[in-house]
Amino acid sequence: MSINVLIVDDSGVMRAMILKSLHMSGLPLGEAHQAANGREGLDVLNQHWMDLVIVDINMPVMNGEEMIDSMKENPETRDIPIVVISTEGSKTRLEKLQQKGAAFIHKPFTPERIRDTIKDIMNLEG
Repeated sequence: MSINVLIVDDSGVMRAMILKSLHMSGLPLGEAHQAANGREGLDVLNQHWMDLVIVDINMPVMNGEEMIDSMKENPETRDIPIVVISTEGSKTRLEKLQQKGAAFIHKPFTPERIRDTIKDIMNLEG
């Protein structure tokens, strides 16, 4: 099984780093789509089937938390696993995201951290 992933971050450099880390992680990647904010991310989700969404919190237009809320309201996207990769330090905000079912990875990160978090949230073996 390959994993179709959507990476949502307003930094093109960060999206590239996450994608490179995913390739280095050894996870079976399928299609990888990218978006620069939550609104673009939701548009991609309306057009493509995704197995996983990786999202930043602080972005223009629509932030990651608003995107997660929109995903949870939609029956077609509410069960997609979400990993938040951010520099966010607010404990209250992180707890709120975890209550919404999102896993959290702090920047900076390693390919191993991404791999282990994705395996955990998607219940993958190995």
